Amino acid sequence: LDTAKGAVETFMKLRARDPASRGDRYMLVTFEEPPYAIKAGWKENHATFMNELKNLQAEGLTTLGQSLRTAFDLLNLNRLVTGIDNYGQGRNPFFLEPAIIITITDGSKLTTTSGVQDELHLPLNSPLPGSELTKEPFRWDQRLFALVLRLPGTMSVETEQLTGVPLDDSAITPMCEVTGGRSYSVCSPRMLNQCLESLVQKVQSGVVINFEKAGPDPSPVEDGQPDISRPFGSQPWHSCHKLIYVRPNPKTGVPIGHWPVPESFWP
Repeated sequence: LDTAKGAVETFMKLRARDPASRGDRYMLVTFEEPPYAIKAGWKENHATFMNELKNLQAEGLTTLGQSLRTAFDLLNLNRLVTGIDNYGQGRNPFFLEPAIIITITDGSKLTTTSGVQDELHLPLNSPLPGSELTKEPFRWDQRLFALVLRLPGTMSVETEQLTGVPLDDSAITPMCEVTGGRSYSVCSPRMLNQCLESLVQKVQSGVVINFEKAGPDPSPVEDGQPDISRPFGSQPWHSCHKLIYVRPNPKTGVPIGHWPVPESFWP
């Protein structure tokens, strides 16, 4: 738990180097039963957040699904009022409240009052009015990242090769990938710092979109003829899941746009 608290403080210090961090808001959610899980929300200031973080105790069950649902509901509290989701009128990438959720866990089994669960399930019912208008618990400008602390209790004999941090094989990884995030399997304090520096780079203004391939595959290219349809690489058009960067106005910090992404109204 002390390692997790230290990771939060390190992330905040690294993020504070960026001038854009002046508009940041930090919230703290634990595995307790809602509404007690929310230690710092929309109304609490930075000092309250730090105090709640310092006083965190390890208690309760590992109800990861419920706490993630609480975190998403907390982020989405004001969206229906602000009209940011623009239901039924096209999807506007420039109407966004970019957020990342960083889950710090030990990757052990998910325990609930009814027993141990192998899979991660988020409750489908939400107390928020208008929640039935969105199928997923998250929005396209919210990404989930997981720091899974696999720190051994003994000193490693092998010298650590820091190339890339692998994905973790726990139940949270698929959920991270659906939102456009990822998990990190952290095996040493040095690797944890590497992950935190990587996460700071991931704080970007953008939306995650599914691009669906439509139509037949392009015809193969004959030898000697330049391929005009593929100027940027050898990979043909394919379905993919990508974060689209939405550039904010340098003066106001707010993105500007005019054309929404059309919605597919036919089921």
